[in-house]
Amino acid sequence: MLIALLLGLQLRAAASGGTLTVRTATATERVPLIPDSAGPLLRPEMLAPLLPVSVTPGAAGHYRLTIAGTTFELEIGVPSAMVAGQVLPLATPPRLREHNLFVPLQLVSELLPSMAPNLRWDAAARQLVIFTRATAPKPKPRLVVVDAGHGGPDNGMKGPIGHPISIYEKDVTLAVAKKLGAELKARGLRVLYTRTTDTLIALSDRGKIANQAGGDIFISVHVNAANLGWKDPPAARGFETYFLAEAKTEDARRVEQMENESVRFETGTSVSKDDALSYILSDMKQNEHLRESSELAELVQEHLGTMHPGPSRGVKQAGFRVLVTAFMPAVLVEIGFGTNPAEAAYLTDGRRQTAIASAVADAAAEYLRRYERRVSGGSGRDER
Repeated sequence: MLIALLLGLQLRAAASGGTLTVRTATATERVPLIPDSAGPLLRPEMLAPLLPVSVTPGAAGHYRLTIAGTTFELEIGVPSAMVAGQVLPLATPPRLREHNLFVPLQLVSELLPSMAPNLRWDAAARQLVIFTRATAPKPKPRLVVVDAGHGGPDNGMKGPIGHPISIYEKDVTLAVAKKLGAELKARGLRVLYTRTTDTLIALSDRGKIANQAGGDIFISVHVNAANLGWKDPPAARGFETYFLAEAKTEDARRVEQMENESVRFETGTSVSKDDALSYILSDMKQNEHLRESSELAELVQEHLGTMHPGPSRGVKQAGFRVLVTAFMPAVLVEIGFGTNPAEAAYLTDGRRQTAIASAVADAAAEYLRRYERRVSGGSGRDER
């Protein structure tokens, strides 16, 4: 009986041209309109499936009608609707037919589009057009460039002092760098390695690789070595993190010289005291990242301090060639002394390497979260 009635209503509507079209970019539904002395009516459930609809009857002829998230409070025979506490007039009052609620076309053609920004009424075509809300493209995760110090013919430091050689810096840095990359990826960040094999990458090229890829931060992993002129060189231990600036202490200058000596392995390159390093250090592209690099270095030290058995040797600054061409927040972390027998064993232990990598990854992720908060109040995400 009900199916026959609905079919009859549809035939009557079609015969008189009384239909409402609901359209999306990929689908169309036609809803029959029922003639009424004050204007056409429609049964709101027939707007589905293109629009979510619910009808909840109340007491004494009251109904709650929700269409596409907008709720109308209606009363049979009363030419008004209450929406969000506001009473809006209707040219035609809601009707009850065969125990079903029918509402005036005006509710769908005027009131609903004014409440839902993704709906538009086309009066000429008697069409309710549904637009898919445009969503902003999800930004790519930040890119961390991980640099394993030394490589190829450049072994870096070797140790420990007074024992058979069991550690080469280039091997430890590569192992830790790979683990660091895995930890960063696990935190939802993108990773680029300057090297993934035992090969030599020029110091000046490492920063360039980071720049060309649009890196957000640059982390260079190294292993420290004691000065043989110290009182007890094999006892030296601990971790320290550097950012690019003029060295202020004798020890910082020592580490700077030690790490920059790798340039001698680069074909056609020589180390000169009269080179342009001091000039480059004052370049604006570096100075603008000075504070950010310092903050990143502080976080690396802080997180390593939660798990590393060696003492924290603090945040320092020096003129490392590997950081000079990285135009982004950049740090060089000395994860321990390979010249110390106990620390050499620690640095070559796979589980300890993972723990170090996890701590540095935590520091990088925290820095980037802080950075995102700082730039979120501006015009949008900073694009390097």
